Amino acid sequence: MAQVYISITGLKLKAIWHAPRFWSLAMPAMAEAQSAPGNLGASARSIDGVHHTLSIWESEAAMRAFLTMPRHLKAMRAFPGIATGKTIGFYADYAPDWPEARRIWAARAREYEVPRARLP
Repeated sequence: MAQVYISITGLKLKAIWHAPRFWSLAMPAMAEAQSAPGNLGASARSIDGVHHTLSIWESEAAMRAFLTMPRHLKAMRAFPGIATGKTIGFYADYAPDWPEARRIWAARAREYEVPRARLP
């Protein structure tokens, strides 16, 4: 397999009452990711109370283009008010499975920040 760009996120709700809002944003954003140009795969799992996504992209540019798609952009704008978390993106020769993705995220992810300069 040629190198692919891997994105792993993990968000934890600030309070349980944010769950309906979180899921109303997360589910459409995941569907958008799965059909985005350059996406090779995207899935989500809740592990130890952290809501994770694992997506595989043809390139970092493809992933960055997805960041500004409407449903994902709406979710990105809302998440800082309802969740905290970390994210990591990197190139790899293969897509990690979930146990490996969780280990990578725990060891190397950085605090989640909305890239305000890129948001319209």
